[in-house]
Amino acid sequence: MSDINTAWEKVKLARHPKRPTSQHLIKELFPDFIELHGDRAFGDDEAITCGLGTLNGTVFTIIAEEKGITTEEKIKHNFGMPHPEGYRKAIRLMKQAEKFHRPILCIIDTPGAYPGIGAEERGQAQAIAYNLKTMMGLKTPILVVVLSEGGSGGALAIGVGDHIFMFENSIYAILSPEGFASIIYKDSTKADVAANIMKLTAQDLKTYGVIDTIIEEHEGLHIDPDFGIQSLKKELVKVLKKLSALSEAKLLDHRYQKYRRMGVFIEQGEKSETKST
Repeated sequence: MSDINTAWEKVKLARHPKRPTSQHLIKELFPDFIELHGDRAFGDDEAITCGLGTLNGTVFTIIAEEKGITTEEKIKHNFGMPHPEGYRKAIRLMKQAEKFHRPILCIIDTPGAYPGIGAEERGQAQAIAYNLKTMMGLKTPILVVVLSEGGSGGALAIGVGDHIFMFENSIYAILSPEGFASIIYKDSTKADVAANIMKLTAQDLKTYGVIDTIIEEHEGLHIDPDFGIQSLKKELVKVLKKLSALSEAKLLDHRYQKYRRMGVFIEQGEKSETKST
């Protein structure tokens, strides 16, 4: 199988209709999960599920993008495309987590933020930017999991973290391969070619330092979800133990340096580091 087919196959696996969504992951990791609602300004966005749950004796604040499985669920959850009120709900509960010294788990699964007029009128871009800024300074550990599809600002708005996990067959990119192909090639049918160029797989992003840990899947989450979920559970417990041992100052510095290193590369033939523009 060629590299292009490999990348495109991962895109298709990430979008597989039987691949479990965030609600399944939450159910398995947090059996005592309690959902919390609303941004205290406009309403409750069903595309983002928020709440509290206990993992290995530790109470987490969970922020999860939810696509839904059935047609009715997909419509209810807007196919996992959040509105501004979803991001405002998320950051409200993240601040609550900081106040009560709870670690945060963000689960990314979205093709992108909702691109409708209403979302723009209610401040989509500002909501995303505010989340990015605020998450950088939250004085509590933030763990991020890319479950299936991480698209554009819709994913980034809950994607700032101290440790980023990606499932083996998930994807994480600036936009969809179809959108990329439409812009670059003026032909969305070249999405398979675009997928390879975009370097959107977990393996590519681990190489570039964008993510930290790849969670192995056994034949795909749509076939054997328990294997991947149990592997994730072990990694979450292990990483949280390390992060919890850090002082607030060291935790924030670790987070800052992590993102400062992104976009830094060494030109071939040069000895000094060059910041990309």
